[in-house]
Amino acid sequence: MAEQERAIRTRRAIIEAAATVFDEQGYDAANIAEILARAGVTKGAMYFHFPSKEALAETVMLEQSRELPAPDPGSALQTMINLTRHVGQELRKNPMMRAGIRLATEQGSFRSHGAPAYLGWIDILESQLLQARNQGEVLADVEPRNTAEFIVGSFTGLQMLSQELS
Repeated sequence: MAEQERAIRTRRAIIEAAATVFDEQGYDAANIAEILARAGVTKGAMYFHFPSKEALAETVMLEQSRELPAPDPGSALQTMINLTRHVGQELRKNPMMRAGIRLATEQGSFRSHGAPAYLGWIDILESQLLQARNQGEVLADVEPRNTAEFIVGSFTGLQMLSQELS
């Protein structure tokens, strides 16, 4: 049992170190040696958990999407506001969140499979918009899927602009 716990801690340390390096440098400039140094693990430990730098980047992207809070019961519209506010706040302080978005939007050698992360967020917002429409919180002619895609796209575009300007 102790060995399994150690493996879980090692894997987590690698993911967190990779997120920090990807956030700071992007995929192409990030190197495995620096990720290993920050995680405090050996190359063998990394390759035990991740077959490649690309697999590690994909894991960071999936982890980023797992950091979205679960919807609160009650007002669906307020849940959407809370969710987007949470993401905005996390982008200021959470390297995992920033790295996930950077990896999804970078135009380098890493061809992101970021669709699952975006689709997860879109699905949550779509569900909340449908509930909000049923509760009379938004107009009946609001198309939940289109609106959810618009919100996620707008948020992502703002993040990209922020990266360029600051």
